[in-house]
Amino acid sequence: MKEYADSDGSYGHVSTQFADFEGIVLESGVFLGPLRVAYETYGTLSPGKDNAVLILHALSGDAHAAGLDADGRAGWWDAMIGPGKGIDTDKYFVISSNCLGGCKGTTGPPSICEATGKPYGRSFPLITIGDMVNVQAMLVKELGIEKLHNVIGGSMGGMQALEWAVRHPDMVRSAVVIAATGRLSPQGIAFNWVGRNAIYCDPASACNDSSPGYDYQRVGKGLAVARMIGHITYLSEETMEAKFGRKLRLKDMNGYSYSLGENGKEDGEFEVESYLQHQGSSFMRRFDEDSYIMITKAIDYFDLAGPDGDLTPVFRNIEAKMLVLSFSSDWLYPTSMSLAIVRALQAEKKHVSFVELDLPYGHDSFLVNAGIPMLTRIIRGFLEGV
Repeated sequence: MKEYADSDGSYGHVSTQFADFEGIVLESGVFLGPLRVAYETYGTLSPGKDNAVLILHALSGDAHAAGLDADGRAGWWDAMIGPGKGIDTDKYFVISSNCLGGCKGTTGPPSICEATGKPYGRSFPLITIGDMVNVQAMLVKELGIEKLHNVIGGSMGGMQALEWAVRHPDMVRSAVVIAATGRLSPQGIAFNWVGRNAIYCDPASACNDSSPGYDYQRVGKGLAVARMIGHITYLSEETMEAKFGRKLRLKDMNGYSYSLGENGKEDGEFEVESYLQHQGSSFMRRFDEDSYIMITKAIDYFDLAGPDGDLTPVFRNIEAKMLVLSFSSDWLYPTSMSLAIVRALQAEKKHVSFVELDLPYGHDSFLVNAGIPMLTRIIRGFLEGV
């Protein structure tokens, strides 16, 4: 069987679909409704409806996980999902939805609030990872599926996979948790806090529902700075050294410029600075700053262990076969966090497998094409063994 290492759009063209619900009571006790969920599906649901795999995206992901959209853009995990790939659409019915609080079709801060006729903005109620999972469960049931063959996600998606196994044990046959943690660390909270403050301190930032509408082409740079901060945590030192080193951006520059540029604002003298500027600018064009705020707050709240810090009791009712994957170069959610999950599952005598992948790309290794063949072998084998 061929192993794909690149996004090739082999599934073909796909369209985003929408499911509408009356609403949901959030963990905060607030009722949020009406509720819309954006999702895509790939493959065919079996007559017994027992081959469904739910894909759970990371912070900035969306429902478009595979195939080509109307603009010819490949899905964010197209290298893993498709005919003959790690998550084989010839075998599995794959579902990918945009998370609650997002800005890509599912109800979130850019959505219109019925009470005001304006976008929610920062008046959108605070949500949790558990709320995201409960909304996904509503979608799965709406599709007529009683039990998922697998739930799989990396980073925030891995947190959701854990929540699925804990909250809906009767609906999950297996789960793959990639580069995740059972509770966000103080360091993770700190990075998210600094990123949100970059948005709060931006004079051009929208506030609550005072903005007349949502325009992703905002002048403000706060979201771009937040993305730069976050992106640094997704990479490894080894990757940054190999990709950028101390190279200067201008190839014809002999030495440093000894200048802060026009108006005392740097343009980015080093290649790594230019790269981060590009990441920040492109993120501004495709994401919403208030969705970023709400989703990072939900990640901050994520703590399966609770006040005593013990993951073991919360895993007691898990029925799913579990696979936990970590990356040797991930310093945001290091292997020690994955091992804490594994040991707690083992303490409850759950069926759990663990693999640390020796990849140099940092936290985002599961999204890097060079790591896909390794992921394909492991995940394909796990899915077939369930």
